[in-house]
Amino acid sequence: MHLPLSLSLLFAFLGLATAQFNIFEQMFGGGGGGGQQQHHHHQQQQNSPSDSSFYRSQVDRLHCDNYLCPDTLACVHFPHHCPCAWPSHEDKFELADGQRICASKGGFKEGEAARKVELARKGLL
Repeated sequence: MHLPLSLSLLFAFLGLATAQFNIFEQMFGGGGGGGQQQHHHHQQQQNSPSDSSFYRSQVDRLHCDNYLCPDTLACVHFPHHCPCAWPSHEDKFELADGQRICASKGGFKEGEAARKVELARKGLL
């Protein structure tokens, strides 16, 4: 059985187009498997379980003789030595009671977060 030339060319072009898209998919992180599967896989990576088992497993495997910071899991001598989780986006402030807080760097002026923390300390905010 011989296919007409036009059908043979159509199948040849479809094969080339499929190969071309597979190359692009691999180059840009598609990894094959179709778009819907990739989208579903991507969603699975973003969504975390709603329980604390992952966090507890991280804490259980750590060793700290001093103070383990609950939010960063850093081992420090005192709670106010805990680093902020996002230092490029947060300013750290030590409180009088030996604790620390991390406040989002906000506004357009340098030191704006510090000004707001000071106002809150004075009860003005």
